[in-house]
Amino acid sequence: MKKLLPTSTAGSLPKPSWLAQPETLWSPWKLEGEELLEGKQDALRLSLFEQQQAGIDIVSDGEQTRQHFVTTFIENLSGVDFAKREVVRIRNRYDASVPTVAGAVERRKPVFIEDAKYLRQQTTQPIKWALPGPMTMIDTLYDNHYKSREKLAWEFAGILNQEARELEAAGVDIIQFDEPAFNVFFDEVNDWGVAALERAIEGLRCETAVHICYGYGIKANTDWKKTLGSEWRQYEEAFPKLQKSKIDIVSLECHNSRVPLELIELIRGKKVMVGAIDVASNAIETPDEVAQTLRKALQFVAADKLYPCTNCGMAPLSRRVARGKLNALSAGADIVRRELQG
Repeated sequence: MKKLLPTSTAGSLPKPSWLAQPETLWSPWKLEGEELLEGKQDALRLSLFEQQQAGIDIVSDGEQTRQHFVTTFIENLSGVDFAKREVVRIRNRYDASVPTVAGAVERRKPVFIEDAKYLRQQTTQPIKWALPGPMTMIDTLYDNHYKSREKLAWEFAGILNQEARELEAAGVDIIQFDEPAFNVFFDEVNDWGVAALERAIEGLRCETAVHICYGYGIKANTDWKKTLGSEWRQYEEAFPKLQKSKIDIVSLECHNSRVPLELIELIRGKKVMVGAIDVASNAIETPDEVAQTLRKALQFVAADKLYPCTNCGMAPLSRRVARGKLNALSAGADIVRRELQG
């Protein structure tokens, strides 16, 4: 993108109360059938409008069309039994009842393509679409078929590539893969995780991104953060491999975190979506606070490669708070943009 410091969000925005329960992650839809389809499209347009009103440069659907950032995609695949569930440990952090991989996984039909086409029709701005990453997908299932995390990840990588190619054809400018698991399974990331991610982007001409954060502001994540000490150096494990990868953009958590920003130096040369908005707090940042985070990041990433962003998605927040944070992100980026342009 030609604009200096183009802003974007990491992913989700709050859903309107008539579509799903507000301020709740992964709440059930309140509509069904044709009403649900129409309701998702209405919510998508509303989410787009709020991004545009706030001055966000790279827009998305705000994830209004998906209930869960992983399982909504998996629900459309064969080989996964949602009726047969097992309790597994998610990212070594909390227990959850998850569906079972009972056979070969295959993509029966496109998942988000029609939604992406609809978004593309609504705006001429660059659009970004988020997909779950292969490693995070396998960490959200009980595998009773492949009996190998790596084998299942490679299967998912091929499926994601099918979806990504069609999203590109639908007019998506940036395809983002959400990989919070990259902050946990370091050996797997370096042994095959980054390679599986590259399989997912194979043949794409649009820009690609990987989003690696410390999670939504839910108790399981905030409790985990308390155990990480005075410095969160998890990025140090994956960044060297990602720096050599074909991924164009790395999205990371910065503001109000204990991530040493000098770790960004490890991905020098990549475009960096710098999280300058804390999604684990209802406090609305001031533009000056956003600008301060961006100035610090500019010590380690060139200005033409810095994309101001949110730390993670904002689905659990109220629409008022999310709106305020979007406005702060845009205003803070504008402060630094004017400084850079003299």
